[in-house]
Amino acid sequence: MKFSEQWLRSWVNPAATHEDLVARLSMAGLEVDGVEAAAGSFQGVIVGEVVSVERHPDADKLNVCQVSNGQESFQVVCGAPNVRAGLKAPFATVGATLPGDFTIKKAKLRGVESHGMLCSASELQISDDNSGLLELPAGAPVGESIRSYLQLDDAIIDVDLTPNRGDCLSIAGLAREVGALYNATVEPLQVEAVAATHQETRPVEVMAQQACPRYLGRVVKNVDLSRPTPDWMVERLRRSGVRSIDAAVDVTNYVMLELGQPMHAFDLDQIKGGIRVRLADAGERLVLLDGQDIELRNDTLVIADHERALAIAGVMGGEHSGVAAGTRDLFLESAFFDTIAVAGKARSYGLHTDSSHRFERGVDFELARKAMERATRLLLDIVGGEPGPVIEAVSAEYLPQVEPILLRAERIERVLGLTLDDAQVERLLSGLGLAVARLEAGRWQVGVPSHRFDISIEVDLIEELARLYGYNQLPIRFPQARLAPQPLPESKGELSQLRRLLVARGYQEAITYSFIDEKTFRLFAPEAQPVMLANPISTDMAAMRSSLWPGLVKAVQYNLNRQQDRVRLFESGLRFVGQLEGLVQENVLAGAVCGSRLPESWSSGREAVDFFDVKADVEALLAQSGAGSDFRFVTGEHPALHPGQTALIERAGQPVGYLGALHPEVARELDVDRPVFLFELALDALTTGSLPRFGELSRFPEVRRDLALVVDETVAAGDLLADIRENAGEGLKELRLFDVYQGKGIDPHRKSVAIGLTLQHPSRTLTDEEVNETTQKILVSLERRFNATLRK
Repeated sequence: MKFSEQWLRSWVNPAATHEDLVARLSMAGLEVDGVEAAAGSFQGVIVGEVVSVERHPDADKLNVCQVSNGQESFQVVCGAPNVRAGLKAPFATVGATLPGDFTIKKAKLRGVESHGMLCSASELQISDDNSGLLELPAGAPVGESIRSYLQLDDAIIDVDLTPNRGDCLSIAGLAREVGALYNATVEPLQVEAVAATHQETRPVEVMAQQACPRYLGRVVKNVDLSRPTPDWMVERLRRSGVRSIDAAVDVTNYVMLELGQPMHAFDLDQIKGGIRVRLADAGERLVLLDGQDIELRNDTLVIADHERALAIAGVMGGEHSGVAAGTRDLFLESAFFDTIAVAGKARSYGLHTDSSHRFERGVDFELARKAMERATRLLLDIVGGEPGPVIEAVSAEYLPQVEPILLRAERIERVLGLTLDDAQVERLLSGLGLAVARLEAGRWQVGVPSHRFDISIEVDLIEELARLYGYNQLPIRFPQARLAPQPLPESKGELSQLRRLLVARGYQEAITYSFIDEKTFRLFAPEAQPVMLANPISTDMAAMRSSLWPGLVKAVQYNLNRQQDRVRLFESGLRFVGQLEGLVQENVLAGAVCGSRLPESWSSGREAVDFFDVKADVEALLAQSGAGSDFRFVTGEHPALHPGQTALIERAGQPVGYLGALHPEVARELDVDRPVFLFELALDALTTGSLPRFGELSRFPEVRRDLALVVDETVAAGDLLADIRENAGEGLKELRLFDVYQGKGIDPHRKSVAIGLTLQHPSRTLTDEEVNETTQKILVSLERRFNATLRK
């Protein structure tokens, strides 16, 4: 929220410098995002009055003006379209300096002397408006400094509030905070009820009482919206980042910024019958003030008349019922909407307004009448009119119920490590508007005001004490405990080891969001039902991921779009499988690879990475467990992976992950124009290992037998190796696949697989008969199971 420091100091003016105020706000949890001056740096600019205007003799678009400073007149050449006799505008005299260290000098423009310059708002860096001269009120004192007249020696402070501090989204709320921080007196706004001068009303029916426990309305007749909003209000709105529109809209915006209560003004003539606060009908349409034509959902709270919806409650009004230049009669609305009822509704329609920002964070449920009276008085002062009585519909049972909280001194000391005396506790909390009643020494009953909807339990009060006392002043105490070392199973691996391994193999670690958009979720898991967030940050982050691949592929795409052609990324994190009732959170390790096999170098080519390169990285990860032989790669299917280039990874017959190439259809949808290889493994399977055991080295020679087996091309080499291990007995020391061949001399539907067996006995030399017997046993089994034959 942006606000003017001058406006704040008109409510509470502590004996503190600007720098100290900004620092103190940040330390109290109201983080200051930025500070900017209300206007640019300039000197020598006064209120000038245009006495006369004549056309320039040699330029169609220039005028020769006589401008008075209150004592004498100066000839000024001006090209602004709105210059005219009688206009009062900023006048930079000769010698004045404008923003950018631009000094005004005597000059000749097309042969006519000019002694000064009439200025626009953009030239003084007051606003971005450069359509013409900055027009000042007729009563502006000629000759007075513009900086003084417009009070431009001001700072605009931008505060980034946490979602629980909606009470500070107003000058009144900020003033309470500053008063409590500095123990300074706050001058509250005195608002008196405006007496009705007529009895015309519109009936109000609240049909969704839980969503709208309080609704106030008032008819104001015969307003004159041709009257301009006064400069002081326009300037306060501008410094708060709000553009002036017309007096009715400006007043409701001003009251929202001043008190924190969003309001809305309807054109009374556009209301058919009375006001109904209800849920929208499915398919009902509404054209908003910004011109959008939207289809409403049946969970959306709307303000309607007896024929149609007029506004989305707490978000934005409709175009047809909005205030226009010809509006004569107004219907003012001031309401309290339940936070849960309006939360996320604006975002679901692609909207975000100042009203929705406040209602989603919480608005004081007792503020609506005060805001109504304040807005009415401002309207009458600015545009005139005749106010009617205030109509209020309230459902007390649905208003927030605030219970007193017990606060104990011993709890304060235990949580903060700080001892505060009773008087100090009472002073700090009372400064926030809390009703503090001492029960006995060190015990209080604290009543929470309606504007502090974020305080409900004892620790909330202790947090307020810490903020006001100063986080930087809290004592430092180190916890004391008896710590005994805990045993760490040696068979349990560490994620850090896996990370280091992947980094050593050229990978870089990525961290992506746990939430993705629903469309991307469907690409990677079309048959699964995503867990959707009730109130997502954005539509692109609405579903909980069931895999780490979507985020990694998006990261790969981001790098490729920035000419990073060789990408190797990995990530460890949670994936979410199932629905809320049985949601399973699984820790996994995933990777994405594309580009060349090796970094660019004179000693290496530009061969692209392939399936087996990534498979080697995965095998290195599996080997870290010390139980690499427990894992098997089998043919698998996955909707996000390329058919024929997908491997299911199993351990002891249980699936633990996938490896494969990104499916071409998925790649096309994500605008990835080159092959990407992915893997994802359950972390438990990688970190649960087995300890190595000592085995005596055999002193007897090894025997090597090479088998060239011809099998169907569909037979997996892993199945052949598993069968050989099963039949080779304990003498098998090493088993190695060293060649696969298809081509001349081999049936087109078969392939040759060359496997080397190394046999060794621990206590004697193997005989040829024993080796041949073992080899024959293996060949018989392979022939029976896989129709394998020895290649000739």
